[in-house]
Amino acid sequence: MEKKLNNYCVILAGGKGRRLWPCSREKKPKQFIDFFGTGRTQLQATYDRFAKLIPTENILICTNRDYAGFVREQLPAVHDGNVLVEQINRNTAPCVGWAAAEVYKRNPAAGIIVTPSDQFVLDEAAFAGDVERGLAFVASHDIMLSMGVKPTRPEPGYGYIQAGERQCDAEGVFSVRSFTEKPERDFARVFMESGEFLWNTGLFLSSARNFYNNFCRLFRDAHRNEEGLGNRTVDDTLAFIREHYASYPNLSIDCAILERSQGVCVMKCDFGWADLGTWHSIYECMHKNADDNVTIDSDVMLEDCRDNVIKLPKGKLAVINGLDGYIVAEEGGVLFICKKGDSSALVRKYVNKVKMEHGDEYV
Repeated sequence: MEKKLNNYCVILAGGKGRRLWPCSREKKPKQFIDFFGTGRTQLQATYDRFAKLIPTENILICTNRDYAGFVREQLPAVHDGNVLVEQINRNTAPCVGWAAAEVYKRNPAAGIIVTPSDQFVLDEAAFAGDVERGLAFVASHDIMLSMGVKPTRPEPGYGYIQAGERQCDAEGVFSVRSFTEKPERDFARVFMESGEFLWNTGLFLSSARNFYNNFCRLFRDAHRNEEGLGNRTVDDTLAFIREHYASYPNLSIDCAILERSQGVCVMKCDFGWADLGTWHSIYECMHKNADDNVTIDSDVMLEDCRDNVIKLPKGKLAVINGLDGYIVAEEGGVLFICKKGDSSALVRKYVNKVKMEHGDEYV
């Protein structure tokens, strides 16, 4: 893919990563960890992927004040002006709006792709082709475009996009009929079997102008005592954002675009994708041994064990016998062992319980 000066990337790196607890902790969440022992953190791997496709000076990182030091340490080539630091957490929609305003100020003709910092891509060449196709589409359409992939299992930890009518002037692009965030497993199975639904990858594309206009429309209530943002210059908008960031609602970019924006489409992609934010999704995308066990950069002896995922600190040896379908993870004084099937809900449950009973030290 040829790098085009009008293309920009926004990497979202402010999450707390609780779904991979206890290895991902609030003080240092998953995007800043070399989770797989590759020598690169998830944030660095995401940056590397997009640096092949987007001019590096056009890559922006959104994070919060607790993690800004990690971003600057791990991505020293990124200019300070390209690191947008929230002083208070407001989920991903407000920070994407802030980034869109920043890009729109720099280049009103820009196209933007927004990406989480914790994704697995199997086929990098196919991914590059889909990104190029998507950016070309949004350059000529006032559309918010999501990148969707065909489900391979009834995963309740992902969002599902129901594809509608095909856009006749674009291959593989469809209107969005509905969006469901993290359905129950039975509904996820119905979605998968219907053939109408795609997984929401969290990758969104649009022109900077369209992102900016949607930002102004979606958050007009935050400016109810001010004149509409649409009547301001971009410089005034950016000044307002920095001064009044705490007034923005706690809204995710997924819900903001897929549930509240007008003119939304989804592009069917096939580059081999997984969200690396949950134990189950990591198990699904990782190489398995003959008994379908996954060990992640860990020293483990297994006997009569099947269908497990295991992640231990360096210097620890585990000897496990007779375990079937479990997560075994240890980090920072916490050993977590639970059934793999419903792990996302159990992680949330026990993170909250541990925080209430033992404080922040173990979270």
